[in-house]
Order: sequence, then C-alpha cells, then structure tokens
Amino acid sequence: MSDAMYLAYDYPLLSAFWTLLIVFLWIMWLVLLFRVVVDIFRDDDLSGWAKAGWLVFTLFLPFLGVFVYVIARGKNMGRREIAQARAQQEAFDSYVRETAKGADGQRSSVEDLARLSEIKARGDISDDEFRRAKELVLSGHGPAENPGPFTSSTGR
Repeated sequence: MSDAMYLAYDYPLLSAFWTLLIVFLWIMWLVLLFRVVVDIFRDDDLSGWAKAGWLVFTLFLPFLGVFVYVIARGKNMGRREIAQARAQQEAFDSYVRETAKGADGQRSSVEDLARLSEIKARGDISDDEFRRAKELVLSGHGPAENPGPFTSSTGR
C-alpha cells in the first residue's frame, strides 16, 4: 500500500476533531486580536501614547496583552462599536435622502410615489385616483413640480 493509504489509518476521527477545534480556536483568536487592535485605534479617549502602548503590548505579548485589554477596557468596546455602526447608518441614511431629493433640491418622484402609497393605504384616495396620480408623477407632471394636492396630513 502507498503512504497516502496509511495516512487514513494513522489519523483517526478524534484527531480530526481536535484539529478542527484547534483551527477554530486559532481563527477565533485572530478575530479577537484584530477587534482589539481596531478598538485601540477607534477609542477617542486614549491619547496617542496610550494607543501606542496598548498596541505594543498586544503585538509583542499578544495573549497577555489582549486579555489585559479586554479586562481593563472591554466594557466600552461594544459601546464604541455600536456608536460606530450608528454613525455609519446615519451617514448612509443622509446620503440616500440627499440623493433621492434630486439635483435641484425638490422632492423626487420616488418620494411622491411613497407619499401616494401612504395616502392610498390610509383610504383617503380610491384606486382609480391613485392610478391617475401615479401616472401624473411618472410622466413628470405630478406633485414633484406642483406639491399642492399630494402633501400628507403629517406635514411632510
């Protein structure tokens, strides 16, 4: 038999399990290390020297550095990540709103169609009126040019 065939006999199922477990733990360790390094740079409360100190500590003594950082400063890691995610979401929402308005700052036909859909859902207009108003908006002669009759009662 060839050497490859012997490998299957010399590597039992339990060893395969331990190998997968070690690989999984190694990947998990790398993810934790990168999250700590990113959090060091994200923290605005730390001075430049403190950031450099934590970075040197986590890179030259990685296990000890990461565990000490998580114990000492881990409480606010989640808060900083949530704040970052909220800031990104607000920036994205602002970009979408500005893009949907159009170049001249007027309402876009997408906003008008959404408003028409809300009015129809409330039952203020019939299906036929909705269809006609939608055709006006899509043809370019609707509320985007003349916002009079299609404003909602919420003041938007």
